[in-house]
Order: sequence, then C-alpha cells, then structure tokens
Amino acid sequence: MISIKDIAKKAGVSISTVSYALNGNPKVTEETSARILKIAREMDYVPNAAARTLKSRSSKIIGVYLTDFSGAFYGEVLQGMKEVLNKRGYDLIVCSGSYSHRLLPQRMIDGAIVLDHSFASEELLQLAERGHKLVVLDRELNHPNVNQVHLDNKAGAALAVEYVIEKGHRKLYVVTGPQGSYDSKQRLQAAKQAIERNPDVVYVEIEGNFTKESGELAAKQIMKEYKEPVAVFCLNDEMAIGLYNTLVKADFRIGEQIHIIGFDNIELTQYTQPRLATIDYSKRKWGALASEQLIKLIMGVPVEHERIYVTLIEGGSVGEG
Repeated sequence: MISIKDIAKKAGVSISTVSYALNGNPKVTEETSARILKIAREMDYVPNAAARTLKSRSSKIIGVYLTDFSGAFYGEVLQGMKEVLNKRGYDLIVCSGSYSHRLLPQRMIDGAIVLDHSFASEELLQLAERGHKLVVLDRELNHPNVNQVHLDNKAGAALAVEYVIEKGHRKLYVVTGPQGSYDSKQRLQAAKQAIERNPDVVYVEIEGNFTKESGELAAKQIMKEYKEPVAVFCLNDEMAIGLYNTLVKADFRIGEQIHIIGFDNIELTQYTQPRLATIDYSKRKWGALASEQLIKLIMGVPVEHERIYVTLIEGGSVGEG
C-alpha cells in the first residue's frame, strides 16, 4: 500500500509537507500542493482511515448492530437513523456478527446503536466502561455511557390480548419470538398478565422466532388441533403473515374460523384480505430518536431514557368470537 512516505520520496519533500498538502493546509504553497496531489493520484494513494481517526479521535461514522437483516421490519428503522445522522454529518454502517464488535474498541466508529440480542450485555458494559457511547433498543443497561430507547412492548401486548378477549374469544394461541429477544420477553410477559386477568381464557403457547417460516409452522400445529374458532396473537407481523398465508392456502377463513393479530404494523399487513389487526408504532421515529440520543451522548449532552408508544390497528382478521 502506498504511504505518504512514498509520495514524499518521489516529490522530494518532507513527510510533513505531504501531510499538509493532502489535508489542504495553507502552510504549503499552491504550486507545491498541486504537484504533491498529482503524484498522489498517479501512485493511487488511498488515505489511511484508521490513522486519520486516531488523530482526530472521530470517524464521523455510527454503527448499528442488528441480529440479522431479514424481513420487512428493519428498513424504516434504518431510514429514520440515516436521516438524522446524515443531517448531523455522520454516516451509518450496519453490522452483524462478533467480528464487527471490534469496530468500537478500534475507534473505527464513534458510537453504536444496538438491536442485536446476540451482542452480550456484559461486552456492551465493558465497552461503555472504556468510554464508548451506546444506545440500546433491546435491553436494559444501567451506565452513564448507555442510553435506552425502548418500544412500549408491554402496553402493545396488553392491547392485543384485551382486543381479542373483548371480541369474545376464549381460546388464545400466542406465537412467541426468539428466547434471547428482549422485545419477545416483554410482549410475552404482558400477554400472560392480561390472560391471567381473564381466568376463563384457555392459553396455548407456540414457540416461534420472529420469522415467516416459524409462523407457517405454528399454523400447521393450529390446524392439526383445530376444533372450533380460536384467536392467535403473533408477537410480530412476520410470523403473523406466515401463519395467515398458510391458513388461507388450507381454506381456513381468517376472521371467522381463526382470528389473528400481530405486532409491528409492517407494510404488508395493509394488503391482506381481510386486513391484519396489529400493534402500530413509528419505526422511523424509533430509529431517528435512537440516533438523536447517541449524538447527544457523543457531544456530552445529558439524556434521559426514551420510550416509543404504540397503538392498536383493528382489522378484519379478528372477528367476533
């Protein structure tokens, strides 16, 4: 790789002169600067981003850590992050996997937003202890360098369960999310609490993992056990869509025989017939607020933990019981 030392040798100037020229410093005359830049282009010189970051102590890049990139959920969240960060002069990179965790201690990014249940909380606290700034969307961490921006998962799950119970349904399946997911745990806990307040409701739990495929598997179990109309609360819309499509293909009538409600209000739910009932919130606002909080942390501005509120979207997928 070509270094500024190589450029200096060819140009017959000092390394510091090359550095000044490459950074537009007025200490170098326009004629000398132009000659150095021409040589740099001819030699295909690429600046060392890591070295620049170490010198300035700022990369102007924010990392967002996701469990995976599948499904229709992440697009709006990332768009909300990008809009805020770009306005403030930051770029965004999306990361997944343990190797990318090194970007923080190597200071290749200025801070991170975490929506990745596989990123251990112990590791995040160690990073925070070393001064790295973090916003977490999927756990509770108590540290001055960590801010929390959570969905109101419990309120949303309670709304969903109360909705189907008010419709007269007395048997309720709940399709869960991944075991390590904070959102899934919060939603499941609230769903169980709402059911406990209605002791005449029969509750059946089916393990899922927030994917359409796990919704399809849940549908097969429900069809095998089907004797009379039942309601199903899927802890996210991806599973609800998988369940929905499988039941329709098997000629079950949604909203009459099987009643479904999801969580997230992804765009696809608007096009199902009948429309899927779901829990709504602004995913773009969630991402935007996370970015705003992280920039405040980086700038040393005091921040409070934030919450994104939810609402119920009624739909024909849940009829009268």
